[in-house]
Amino acid sequence: MHRTIFTTPVVAPLLRAMSTGFLRLTGWTVEGHLPPSAAKSVFIAAPHTSNWDLPYTLMVAFALRLNPYWMGKASIFRFPFGGLMRWLGGIAVDRSKSNNLVAASAQAITEADGPLQLIVPPEGTRSKTRYWKTGFYYIATTARVPIILAYMDYATKRSGLGPVFELTGDIDADMVRIKAFYQPFQGKNATQFTGD
Repeated sequence: MHRTIFTTPVVAPLLRAMSTGFLRLTGWTVEGHLPPSAAKSVFIAAPHTSNWDLPYTLMVAFALRLNPYWMGKASIFRFPFGGLMRWLGGIAVDRSKSNNLVAASAQAITEADGPLQLIVPPEGTRSKTRYWKTGFYYIATTARVPIILAYMDYATKRSGLGPVFELTGDIDADMVRIKAFYQPFQGKNATQFTGD
């Protein structure tokens, strides 16, 4: 995978200190840790209701010493911001093409030399949606890596990593359990997220 802000010498430690300091000063609590067995994993990122989720996610990732990559719509990777978005860990997703995103994502995780956490917002949009996309589930299954339930709760200013989610192979039942975990959390735009 390409070099990111999290793997750039000198810059990464400096931004880690700044991120940790900013989160503390603004009242945010960072919780959880990444188990060594989940160094390669897929993160569910929910609720996703605001553009503010990206900078906060990056700061929390620094605080937790993660090496995350995230998927974003291709339009935000256009000139002049494309290079910056990739450096921030972004991977462009062209929703107009029927390319096999699951296979490509799973292959990237499998072939990565070191730790790699792929952040996937299951809602697929910041707008209100009742149905979650299941790409994260199939990426994890194909790559044979665990799913981590990552969260950001603007109501309580808590963000971090929840438990490692054990897949049963019954996607309908698993989705019910996953969404139940996210039920208490509130996005920045609370009315746009439903955990049921």
